[in-house]
Amino acid sequence: MARPEYTEAGGRRFKVPHPDKEMYPGEGITAADVLDHYRTVAPMMLPHLAGRPLTLLRHPDGIGAEGFFQRHAMDYFPEWVRTVTLPKRDGTPAKSVVCDDEATLVYLAAHSAIEFHIRPSTVEAIDFPDRLVVDIDPPGDGTDGAPAAALRDVARRVRDLLAELGFTPFLQTTGGRGFHVVAPLDRSEDFRFVRDLAGDLAAHLARADPDLLTVQHRIEKRAGRIFLDVNRNGRAQTFAAPYTLRARPGAGVAVPLDWSELGRAVPGGHTIRTIRRRLARKADPWADMDDHAAPAGPARERLDEMIGPRRAARSAAKRRRLTR
Repeated sequence: MARPEYTEAGGRRFKVPHPDKEMYPGEGITAADVLDHYRTVAPMMLPHLAGRPLTLLRHPDGIGAEGFFQRHAMDYFPEWVRTVTLPKRDGTPAKSVVCDDEATLVYLAAHSAIEFHIRPSTVEAIDFPDRLVVDIDPPGDGTDGAPAAALRDVARRVRDLLAELGFTPFLQTTGGRGFHVVAPLDRSEDFRFVRDLAGDLAAHLARADPDLLTVQHRIEKRAGRIFLDVNRNGRAQTFAAPYTLRARPGAGVAVPLDWSELGRAVPGGHTIRTIRRRLARKADPWADMDDHAAPAGPARERLDEMIGPRRAARSAAKRRRLTR
């Protein structure tokens, strides 16, 4: 039986184009199922989206066809979808979507948004991040040379270093290939400061185990090693929002975890078919993240002590060159 072409969410009623369209080929997951997912996760997901400019990965014809990333609001979006005007890289203004309510979340999903990605800052303090993100990215397709046990071990190393620097680290499966380790910040430093700190702490970890870890951006230079990706810490960069679907076979979901769950966790361990069961028995492990916000300045000082005066001086000189 065909699904209705209209739905309601958050007190709004709007059309759902092609609700029976299969969004995950061969898996029986339709556009209406994607809407049901976002309606289900909305209570836990919305606090992590609120106030943050969104980047959407849209697949109008399902993940078997080409999709596209959308950073800016479309002219046809209804007036109740919140937008903010922010400068693009060239300085010209552009409208970005901010999702603060269930109606907006479900509306965007109804218009083929499968993945939701958020910036590590909010519109109220757009130049001052409140998240430091380390993305643990396996080599190749995620199965060659980096078993789940190795990824879990690296997540613990990132956690331990962040804790030693004075942060409270939080963990998330990406729903795809790796893990995110995220530290909440108090917005006392700007993006350049936080990006440099993230880069130096990742390099510190990679130097300690160069056969396993790398900070090389170029894939051909990684030589089968796990990439500690800190590129998410730029002003216009994003990372996968908690509870977003991923546009990959299996319909994985990015899910925050307690550290006690890491021992059995795999990056794509939760899917559209299992997430409802988890939410019924598990509170959001990131619910109190902002209560643990810490300053990045003292962490910089502690890291410089760890890496030694000579390396710290070289790092500081490099930062000064970049800010001229």
